[in-house]
Amino acid sequence: MRLIDKDTRKEIDIRIEDIKKRLAENGQDAMLVSSNANIYYTTLRFFRGYVYIPVVGKPIWFLIKPDSFEKEEDLVLIRKPENIPDCLQRLGYVMPGTIGLEFDSMSYSDVERLKAVFPEAKAANGSRILSKARMVKTDWEIDRMREDGIHQAEVYRRVTRCYKEDMTDVQLQIEIERILRLEGCLGFIRTSGNLMDINLGSVIAGDNADTPSPYDFTMGGAGIDPSLPGGADGTTLKPGQTVMVDMCGSFNGYQTDMTRVWRIGEIPKLAYKAHQCSINILRACESMGKPGVAVADLYNVAIDIARHEGITDYFMGHRQQASFIGHGVGIELNEPPVVMARSKDILLENMTLALEPKFVIPGVGAVGVENTYVVTTSGLKSLTIFPEEIQEL
Repeated sequence: MRLIDKDTRKEIDIRIEDIKKRLAENGQDAMLVSSNANIYYTTLRFFRGYVYIPVVGKPIWFLIKPDSFEKEEDLVLIRKPENIPDCLQRLGYVMPGTIGLEFDSMSYSDVERLKAVFPEAKAANGSRILSKARMVKTDWEIDRMREDGIHQAEVYRRVTRCYKEDMTDVQLQIEIERILRLEGCLGFIRTSGNLMDINLGSVIAGDNADTPSPYDFTMGGAGIDPSLPGGADGTTLKPGQTVMVDMCGSFNGYQTDMTRVWRIGEIPKLAYKAHQCSINILRACESMGKPGVAVADLYNVAIDIARHEGITDYFMGHRQQASFIGHGVGIELNEPPVVMARSKDILLENMTLALEPKFVIPGVGAVGVENTYVVTTSGLKSLTIFPEEIQEL
């Protein structure tokens, strides 16, 4: 693994300084980062181990695996976390009085083990500090996400070429996955939260869109096996159906989230009406989505528009309706903030979030548009530029 270049080091330093400030504001002397996503966020590479971030002093990377990293001054090889205190003392660090741990992403046994590593310190939950830091993106991060959106749009331009008469939704998804990988997709989706199992995304056709899911996604789908009950289920694609494509946008460690809809043959006017309502909701949210606006206001505007159109029975599902219309996105999908009525979050400049006001029309399928946005002083700016109208397969 090559040494970090100057620009990457600068980007890491920006993030570390922000985390240090947040630690100090929350009365924590240091944090021990251990989750996959946050190790990547704080180092821009991934390894098995820990990142120790003190309020005073330089961060230390405690590396267990691999041992092939080029030696850097802030990298220390260890066999287990119990080695960390001795290493810190040897390097002249003052042991923390309060240390932040990622309670929200660790098992109980891991939390207890790390508490025992620092027996004299009070352990505090540092998960919220990291999620708050990650909600607001740097220019470097937004550039990565913009790049993702360009690649994702290029794949969506080729969806119609993937379709063949009488194929199933699974077969269509496989063809789209092939194009994704050829375009450079990394082939995995990092998701935030425990109820977020997913493969490379969802292709949902016809009445499968109305199948309730145990996951915290806006659309359900039965899936093809009880072990992963979500998404395509083997439905044969036929006239009168819509096909909703919500596939992976992960090309560089960051992600964009984009949904578009195709139709097979003719579909009823209600489907077009609901789809246009989704677009109208996005336009309203784009204009109002400025720094200082309550995240909950985006949801409230969406439900008001759907209610005005008289189609709330289909909004965010039919048999089972989701209580949110969007979520944060970055290193992971479904990051904070969640765009829902009871959200307490406020939009900040350079937040990135995906908005996905969708509808399920029984007997037809799902309609609606999803875009990934960055919050700017003039409103929400899309990072996923692609035609939004229903297209024909």
